[in-house]
Amino acid sequence: MIELSYESGTLIWTGDAATGGKPPEPFIWDKRTEQWRAPASSYRETVLKLRETGTPYTDRAARFEKLSLESRVAMEPRPYQRGALNAWRKGPSEMRGVVVLPTGAGKTAVAVRAMERTGRSTLVVVPTLALLKQWYSILSDSFGASVTVGLLGGGYHEITPLTVTTYDSAYIHMERYGDRFALVVYDEVHHLPSPKYAVIPEMLLAPYSLGLTATPERPDGGHDLLPTLAGPVVYRLSPEDLAGTYLAPYQTVRIPVELTVAERVEYETEDAVYQDFLKKHRLSIRSPEDWQRFIMVASTSHSGGREALLAARRRREIRASAERKTATLESLLKRHWEDRTIVFTKSVEEVYALSTRFLVPGITYETPARERKEILDRFRIGRYRAVIASDVLNEGVDVPEANVAVILAGSASRREYVQRLGRVLRPREGKSAILYELVTEGTGEEAASRRRRESFAEAYP
Repeated sequence: MIELSYESGTLIWTGDAATGGKPPEPFIWDKRTEQWRAPASSYRETVLKLRETGTPYTDRAARFEKLSLESRVAMEPRPYQRGALNAWRKGPSEMRGVVVLPTGAGKTAVAVRAMERTGRSTLVVVPTLALLKQWYSILSDSFGASVTVGLLGGGYHEITPLTVTTYDSAYIHMERYGDRFALVVYDEVHHLPSPKYAVIPEMLLAPYSLGLTATPERPDGGHDLLPTLAGPVVYRLSPEDLAGTYLAPYQTVRIPVELTVAERVEYETEDAVYQDFLKKHRLSIRSPEDWQRFIMVASTSHSGGREALLAARRRREIRASAERKTATLESLLKRHWEDRTIVFTKSVEEVYALSTRFLVPGITYETPARERKEILDRFRIGRYRAVIASDVLNEGVDVPEANVAVILAGSASRREYVQRLGRVLRPREGKSAILYELVTEGTGEEAASRRRRESFAEAYP
């Protein structure tokens, strides 16, 4: 008789030659323990093959539990949410796949329905502690006392049949708990293909997986790994598909900003130093990986490396804090003072400088959790009409009152653009949204703006 068991993130096949023989791939012989061993993720494929061939086996690997889940929230799913769930259930991989919906479209509602339909122990994996707490609240409110929601991460270590964890905690602990969950939900699944987090699915037996994101594409091409890690994209809608019905109608406005004469002279001087270094070392900057390579080469170069790094930093400072850009922001804040505005910039220093200049609260990764919550709560009730933030508000924040976004500085990433747009698309009665993009002319911001708009158009034609 063949026996399957679980050990430290791996699936073990036991069976003698007379009854089991050599197991199929991806099992390999572990000489240390004299066992046939495979990644835990091969559990589904292995069990299906055994069933198809009528091979008798004993399953001592899975410790899944049945859950009787029924949401207490009496809300009829929207047609596209029902469509997403059906596509996931009946898709080519049957209950394995990625659902792509805009921010504010209710991806968590799809996940809650998937948990109900699956009726098995479930793990929810999220990128931040803010989302860890948000998902805990959503699941607790949805299922009430019928199930205890466990937490793994942020100082918590409570494993229950319905558990929420962070990617970092899952990476550390899943070799211990990978046999406990039949369904795994990856929120913001675009984080999963990173070299560190990609090992998480390998340690999980989970035969079912659901990935959720507004933008699966990654600059490093890692999204090509998603079909293996979480399943293929089975359903996709763009912000335009839902704007005016299930999302707030919106418009985007690109505002070109000219440098002053003094700023232009300084910018071109610094740019010449930067470009000469790139040319000398045959470097081009088209992705975050290219930028990291430039930093590495410049940091170890004894010939102009330090000067190139300083020039690159000064170029960014000049275009981000251009006099006319700041004046334009002041005009927009005055124009939209009755609205709720989120201003996005790139660096912590810029957040603090603008916060001090306009007396608007700022949020960065350095902002303590209690202070951040207080700022957002006051923003929601209208005590604060605007906030200034770096990348920390790109995802995992629910502020449906926000209807104006201003991008002062950003990357060429499509995901970042969609996430920032999504912050103002959550629907409210009578709401319309607007996204302003301030772009300094004759600088690298023009190319970054063009690339993110082109990639957005390609993804959502």
